[in-house]
Amino acid sequence: MLIDKQQNTKDKIIKPDFSTKTGREFLAFYLQTKFKQILQYDKKNENPIFKEINPNFISKFSRRLIENPQKKFLIGVTGESASGKTTICKQVKNTSIALDFPLEFLSIDNYFNDISDLIKKYGNFDALRDNGYDVDSPESFQLDLLKEDLTKLSQGESILAPQYLINGTGISVPKSIPISSEKFILVEGMAAMYKDIKDLFDVKIYIDIDPKIQKKWFIERAAKRNQSEENAIKHFEYVNNAAEKYIRPSKHEADIIINGASSLDYFSQIIEFIHTATNCFIS
Repeated sequence: MLIDKQQNTKDKIIKPDFSTKTGREFLAFYLQTKFKQILQYDKKNENPIFKEINPNFISKFSRRLIENPQKKFLIGVTGESASGKTTICKQVKNTSIALDFPLEFLSIDNYFNDISDLIKKYGNFDALRDNGYDVDSPESFQLDLLKEDLTKLSQGESILAPQYLINGTGISVPKSIPISSEKFILVEGMAAMYKDIKDLFDVKIYIDIDPKIQKKWFIERAAKRNQSEENAIKHFEYVNNAAEKYIRPSKHEADIIINGASSLDYFSQIIEFIHTATNCFIS
Protein backbone atom coordinates (compact mmCIF):
# COMPACT_ATOMS: atom_id res chain seq x y z
CA MET A 1 0.00 0.00 0.00
CA LEU A 2 1.43 3.37 -1.01
CA ILE A 3 0.23 5.34 2.03
CA ASP A 4 -1.40 4.01 5.19
CA LYS A 5 -4.06 6.69 5.55
CA GLN A 6 -5.39 5.35 8.85
CA GLN A 7 -1.98 5.37 10.47
CA ASN A 8 -1.18 8.74 8.92
CA THR A 9 -4.33 10.21 10.45
CA LYS A 10 -3.72 8.83 13.95
CA ASP A 11 0.00 9.52 14.06
CA LYS A 12 0.32 12.82 12.26
CA ILE A 13 3.80 14.26 12.13
CA ILE A 14 4.11 17.32 14.31
CA LYS A 15 4.43 20.32 12.02
CA PRO A 16 7.98 21.68 12.24
CA ASP A 17 8.66 25.29 13.04
CA PHE A 18 8.85 26.95 9.59
CA SER A 19 10.92 29.77 11.07
CA THR A 20 13.86 27.43 11.72
CA LYS A 21 16.25 26.11 9.11
CA THR A 22 16.05 22.61 10.58
CA GLY A 23 12.26 22.59 10.37
CA ARG A 24 12.24 23.71 6.74
CA GLU A 25 14.91 21.21 5.73
CA PHE A 26 13.08 18.35 7.43
CA LEU A 27 9.80 19.20 5.78
CA ALA A 28 11.39 19.58 2.34
CA PHE A 29 12.98 16.15 2.72
CA TYR A 30 9.70 14.59 3.88
CA LEU A 31 7.65 16.02 1.01
CA GLN A 32 10.23 15.13 -1.62
CA THR A 33 10.34 11.56 -0.32
CA LYS A 34 6.56 11.21 -0.45
CA PHE A 35 6.29 12.68 -3.96
CA LYS A 36 8.99 10.31 -5.22
CA GLN A 37 7.07 7.38 -3.72
CA ILE A 38 3.93 8.50 -5.56
CA LEU A 39 5.83 8.78 -8.86
CA GLN A 40 7.33 5.30 -8.41
CA TYR A 41 3.87 3.92 -7.67
CA ASP A 42 2.48 5.60 -10.78
CA LYS A 43 5.17 4.09 -13.03
CA LYS A 44 3.86 0.61 -12.20
CA ASN A 45 0.33 1.46 -13.31
CA GLU A 46 -0.90 0.05 -16.62
CA ASN A 47 -1.83 3.55 -17.81
CA PRO A 48 0.27 5.96 -15.69
CA ILE A 49 -0.62 9.60 -15.19
CA PHE A 50 2.84 11.14 -15.22
CA LYS A 51 4.58 11.06 -18.61
CA GLU A 52 7.41 13.49 -17.85
CA ILE A 53 8.53 15.45 -14.79
CA ASN A 54 10.99 18.33 -14.81
CA PRO A 55 14.03 17.08 -12.84
CA ASN A 56 13.88 20.12 -10.54
CA PHE A 57 10.13 20.05 -10.02
CA ILE A 58 9.83 18.00 -6.82
CA SER A 59 12.43 20.08 -5.02
CA LYS A 60 10.91 23.34 -6.28
CA PHE A 61 7.37 22.29 -5.37
CA SER A 62 8.33 21.13 -1.87
CA ARG A 63 10.25 24.29 -1.07
CA ARG A 64 7.51 26.50 -2.47
CA LEU A 65 5.01 24.85 -0.11
CA ILE A 66 7.08 25.49 2.99
CA GLU A 67 8.91 28.75 2.30
CA ASN A 68 5.76 30.78 1.75
CA PRO A 69 2.98 28.69 3.31
CA GLN A 70 0.46 31.55 3.42
CA LYS A 71 0.63 32.42 -0.29
CA LYS A 72 -1.96 30.86 -2.57
CA PHE A 73 -0.66 28.21 -4.95
CA LEU A 74 -1.53 28.72 -8.64
CA ILE A 75 -1.48 25.64 -10.88
CA GLY A 76 -1.76 26.24 -14.62
CA VAL A 77 -3.08 23.42 -16.79
CA THR A 78 -2.91 23.58 -20.57
CA GLY A 79 -3.18 21.24 -23.55
CA GLU A 80 -4.81 20.95 -26.92
CA SER A 81 -8.55 20.99 -27.50
CA ALA A 82 -10.13 17.63 -26.51
CA SER A 83 -7.01 16.52 -24.66
CA GLY A 84 -9.04 15.86 -21.51
CA LYS A 85 -7.85 18.87 -19.52
CA THR A 86 -11.30 20.15 -18.49
CA THR A 87 -12.56 16.68 -17.58
CA ILE A 88 -9.44 15.95 -15.53
CA CYS A 89 -9.59 19.29 -13.71
CA LYS A 90 -13.25 18.78 -12.84
CA GLN A 91 -12.41 15.32 -11.51
CA VAL A 92 -9.64 16.82 -9.38
CA LYS A 93 -12.04 19.50 -8.12
CA ASN A 94 -14.70 16.93 -7.20
CA THR A 95 -12.09 14.81 -5.43
CA SER A 96 -10.88 17.83 -3.49
CA ILE A 97 -14.43 18.51 -2.29
CA ALA A 98 -14.75 14.92 -1.03
CA LEU A 99 -11.42 15.27 0.80
CA ASP A 100 -12.19 18.75 2.15
CA PHE A 101 -9.05 19.86 0.31
CA PRO A 102 -8.72 23.66 -0.19
CA LEU A 103 -8.83 23.88 -4.00
CA GLU A 104 -10.68 26.18 -6.42
CA PHE A 105 -11.11 25.74 -10.18
CA LEU A 106 -11.03 28.50 -12.81
CA SER A 107 -11.63 27.90 -16.53
CA ILE A 108 -9.77 30.25 -18.86
CA ASP A 109 -12.38 29.53 -21.56
CA ASN A 110 -14.54 32.08 -19.77
CA TYR A 111 -12.00 34.76 -20.67
CA PHE A 112 -12.68 34.64 -24.41
CA ASN A 113 -13.48 38.06 -25.84
CA ASP A 114 -17.13 38.94 -26.42
CA ILE A 115 -17.56 38.37 -30.17
CA SER A 116 -21.35 38.60 -30.30
CA ASP A 117 -21.25 41.55 -32.73
CA LEU A 118 -18.95 39.65 -35.09
CA ILE A 119 -21.16 36.56 -34.98
CA LYS A 120 -24.19 38.69 -35.82
CA LYS A 121 -22.25 40.23 -38.71
CA TYR A 122 -21.18 36.90 -40.23
CA GLY A 123 -24.26 34.88 -39.28
CA ASN A 124 -22.67 32.22 -37.05
CA PHE A 125 -19.39 31.16 -35.49
CA ASP A 126 -18.39 28.83 -38.33
CA ALA A 127 -18.74 31.61 -40.89
CA LEU A 128 -16.71 33.92 -38.66
CA ARG A 129 -13.96 31.31 -38.37
CA ASP A 130 -13.99 30.68 -42.12
CA ASN A 131 -13.51 34.41 -42.68
CA GLY A 132 -10.24 34.34 -40.79
CA TYR A 133 -11.11 34.91 -37.13
CA ASP A 134 -8.44 33.11 -35.09
CA VAL A 135 -10.32 32.04 -31.97
CA ASP A 136 -7.28 30.44 -30.31
CA SER A 137 -4.87 33.35 -30.70
CA PRO A 138 -3.79 35.35 -27.62
CA GLU A 139 -5.69 38.34 -29.04
CA SER A 140 -8.96 36.38 -28.70
CA PHE A 141 -8.72 36.33 -24.89
CA GLN A 142 -9.15 38.98 -22.20
CA LEU A 143 -5.58 38.36 -21.05
CA ASP A 144 -5.22 41.63 -19.14
CA LEU A 145 -8.31 40.79 -17.08
CA LEU A 146 -7.12 37.21 -16.59
CA LYS A 147 -3.74 38.42 -15.35
CA GLU A 148 -5.43 40.86 -12.98
CA ASP A 149 -7.77 38.18 -11.62
CA LEU A 150 -4.98 35.62 -11.14
CA THR A 151 -2.90 38.18 -9.28
CA LYS A 152 -5.82 38.93 -6.96
CA LEU A 153 -6.43 35.22 -6.32
CA SER A 154 -2.75 34.63 -5.53
CA GLN A 155 -2.92 37.43 -2.96
CA GLY A 156 -5.96 35.98 -1.21
CA GLU A 157 -8.66 38.10 -2.86
CA SER A 158 -11.72 36.33 -4.29
CA ILE A 159 -13.00 37.45 -7.71
CA LEU A 160 -16.01 37.44 -10.01
CA ALA A 161 -14.86 35.88 -13.28
CA PRO A 162 -16.60 36.49 -16.61
CA GLN A 163 -18.72 33.77 -18.20
CA TYR A 164 -18.40 33.01 -21.90
CA LEU A 165 -21.59 31.42 -23.21
CA ILE A 166 -20.99 28.31 -25.34
CA ASN A 167 -24.37 28.55 -27.07
CA GLY A 168 -22.95 30.01 -30.27
CA THR A 169 -23.81 33.63 -29.47
CA GLY A 170 -20.25 34.65 -28.56
CA ILE A 171 -21.52 36.56 -25.53
CA SER A 172 -19.26 37.17 -22.53
CA VAL A 173 -21.06 38.10 -19.31
CA PRO A 174 -18.76 40.16 -17.05
CA LYS A 175 -18.33 39.49 -13.32
CA SER A 176 -20.55 36.44 -13.42
CA ILE A 177 -18.81 33.47 -11.72
CA PRO A 178 -17.65 33.71 -8.08
CA ILE A 179 -14.17 32.25 -7.61
CA SER A 180 -12.81 31.99 -4.08
CA SER A 181 -9.13 32.33 -3.24
CA GLU A 182 -8.36 28.90 -1.81
CA LYS A 183 -4.94 27.52 -0.85
CA PHE A 184 -4.68 25.82 -4.26
CA ILE A 185 -6.17 27.34 -7.41
CA LEU A 186 -6.40 25.13 -10.50
CA VAL A 187 -6.48 27.25 -13.66
CA GLU A 188 -7.28 25.41 -16.89
CA GLY A 189 -7.23 26.44 -20.52
CA MET A 190 -5.13 26.71 -23.65
CA ALA A 191 -4.12 30.26 -22.73
CA ALA A 192 -2.52 29.16 -19.45
CA MET A 193 0.90 29.09 -21.10
CA TYR A 194 0.53 32.26 -23.14
CA LYS A 195 3.02 35.07 -22.63
CA ASP A 196 2.50 37.20 -19.49
CA ILE A 197 0.22 34.51 -18.03
CA LYS A 198 2.49 31.47 -17.66
CA ASP A 199 4.89 33.17 -15.24
CA LEU A 200 2.08 33.65 -12.71
CA PHE A 201 1.87 29.91 -12.03
CA ASP A 202 3.77 28.02 -9.36
CA VAL A 203 3.27 24.79 -11.32
CA LYS A 204 2.74 24.38 -15.06
CA ILE A 205 1.03 21.21 -16.29
CA TYR A 206 0.63 20.07 -19.90
CA ILE A 207 -2.02 17.48 -20.76
CA ASP A 208 -0.78 15.20 -23.54
CA ILE A 209 -3.00 12.92 -25.62
CA ASP A 210 -2.71 10.52 -28.53
CA PRO A 211 -3.95 12.33 -31.69
CA LYS A 212 -6.34 9.49 -32.61
CA ILE A 213 -7.99 9.59 -29.18
CA GLN A 214 -8.08 13.39 -29.33
CA LYS A 215 -9.89 13.43 -32.67
CA LYS A 216 -12.40 10.83 -31.45
CA TRP A 217 -13.13 12.86 -28.31
CA PHE A 218 -13.39 16.07 -30.31
CA ILE A 219 -16.02 14.62 -32.66
CA GLU A 220 -17.97 13.05 -29.78
CA ARG A 221 -18.01 16.37 -27.93
CA ALA A 222 -19.17 18.19 -31.06
CA ALA A 223 -22.05 15.72 -31.43
CA LYS A 224 -23.16 16.48 -27.85
CA ARG A 225 -23.25 20.15 -28.87
CA ASN A 226 -25.47 19.32 -31.86
CA GLN A 227 -22.71 19.92 -34.41
CA SER A 228 -22.50 17.82 -37.56
CA GLU A 229 -19.58 15.42 -37.97
CA GLU A 230 -18.57 17.22 -41.17
CA ASN A 231 -18.31 20.56 -39.40
CA ALA A 232 -16.57 18.94 -36.41
CA ILE A 233 -13.88 17.48 -38.66
CA LYS A 234 -13.42 20.85 -40.35
CA HIS A 235 -13.08 22.62 -37.02
CA PHE A 236 -10.70 19.92 -35.77
CA GLU A 237 -8.37 20.76 -38.66
CA TYR A 238 -8.46 24.38 -37.52
CA VAL A 239 -7.69 23.60 -33.85
CA ASN A 240 -4.92 21.23 -34.92
CA ASN A 241 -3.23 24.01 -36.89
CA ALA A 242 -3.81 26.47 -34.04
CA ALA A 243 -2.25 24.03 -31.57
CA GLU A 244 0.89 23.91 -33.68
CA LYS A 245 1.19 27.69 -33.36
CA TYR A 246 -0.03 28.41 -29.85
CA ILE A 247 -0.04 25.32 -27.63
CA ARG A 248 2.51 22.64 -28.55
CA PRO A 249 5.50 25.01 -28.25
CA SER A 250 4.70 25.40 -24.54
CA LYS A 251 5.03 21.67 -23.87
CA HIS A 252 8.76 21.91 -23.17
CA GLU A 253 8.11 24.62 -20.55
CA ALA A 254 5.82 22.44 -18.43
CA ASP A 255 6.88 21.17 -15.02
CA ILE A 256 4.72 18.09 -15.51
CA ILE A 257 3.39 16.36 -18.64
CA ILE A 258 0.30 14.32 -17.86
CA ASN A 259 -1.40 11.52 -19.76
CA GLY A 260 -4.85 12.80 -20.72
CA ALA A 261 -6.13 9.26 -21.33
CA SER A 262 -5.43 7.95 -17.84
CA SER A 263 -8.39 6.71 -15.79
CA LEU A 264 -10.35 9.41 -13.95
CA ASP A 265 -10.74 7.11 -10.95
CA TYR A 266 -6.97 6.68 -10.90
CA PHE A 267 -6.55 10.47 -10.98
CA SER A 268 -8.72 10.64 -7.87
CA GLN A 269 -6.60 7.97 -6.20
CA ILE A 270 -3.36 9.87 -6.87
CA ILE A 271 -4.90 13.13 -5.63
CA GLU A 272 -5.94 11.33 -2.46
CA PHE A 273 -2.38 10.08 -1.98
CA ILE A 274 -1.00 13.60 -2.44
CA HIS A 275 -3.58 14.97 -0.01
CA THR A 276 -2.66 12.37 2.59
CA ALA A 277 1.05 13.12 2.23
CA THR A 278 0.70 16.90 2.48
CA ASN A 279 -2.36 17.41 4.67
CA CYS A 280 -0.30 18.10 7.79
CA PHE A 281 1.47 21.02 6.18
CA ILE A 282 -0.78 22.98 3.84
CA SER A 283 -3.45 24.39 6.12
